[in-house]
Amino acid sequence: MNSTLYFVTLQTQLPASGASGQQGALDVWKLLAEATPVVKLVMIVLVVMSLVSWFIIGAKLVRLATATHASRRFLDAFWEGEGQQGWSGERLESIYVKARELESSPVAATFRAGYVELARIASGQAPAGGDLENVERALRRASQDELTRIENFVPFLATTGSTAPFVGLFGTVWGIMNSFIAIHGNKNASLDVVAPGIAEALIATAIGLAAAIPAVMAYNYFVRRIRVLEAEIEAFSSDYLNIVRRYFLTR
Repeated sequence: MNSTLYFVTLQTQLPASGASGQQGALDVWKLLAEATPVVKLVMIVLVVMSLVSWFIIGAKLVRLATATHASRRFLDAFWEGEGQQGWSGERLESIYVKARELESSPVAATFRAGYVELARIASGQAPAGGDLENVERALRRASQDELTRIENFVPFLATTGSTAPFVGLFGTVWGIMNSFIAIHGNKNASLDVVAPGIAEALIATAIGLAAAIPAVMAYNYFVRRIRVLEAEIEAFSSDYLNIVRRYFLTR
């Protein structure tokens, strides 16, 4: 009889316990919908920053991949047959035609600028004196323009990585402040009063970190890839200047 009574009592208590657990569970979407306007604004800003960062990440991945592939194709065409054919105006012209086909290559764009300046010198249209310096300036200017185009919007990733956690922290501070105000107004410090505000605050922090972490990782990756391209452009510019000095601007 006692065991039967204990079993019935346990059966009646189990659903109540489960209902209590479900009642105490926090609904994330409900917290987002019922968040204060300031915290909602913080979350919207963070979501927009994250979406823009992911768009930049995708665009830069494609841009760097095409630039790297096109630069390799151009360098292969530039150095192909160097030992057998040597260097002549006809060969540079054929390379120039190939470079115009590879518009996405920053190395090819640098060569085009140097070739155009060299053609001006050969035709007598360039100012007299400082011929090699003119070619060098053209190469430097073209390389800087190409790197600037590749680096466009990459600083936004650094901005997102450095500011998003603090924007989320602002939402956290605001949510905790609202929790303290609710405690003061209700004269009650139970979890039912404190938990929604604290959970709302922590969600803002989580969104801030979710926006910042991929942005920082992508920024470091892109900076390294851009530095590799910059080194390739500088190495090519030096080699091209040596070729111009040795074969085309000798007295």
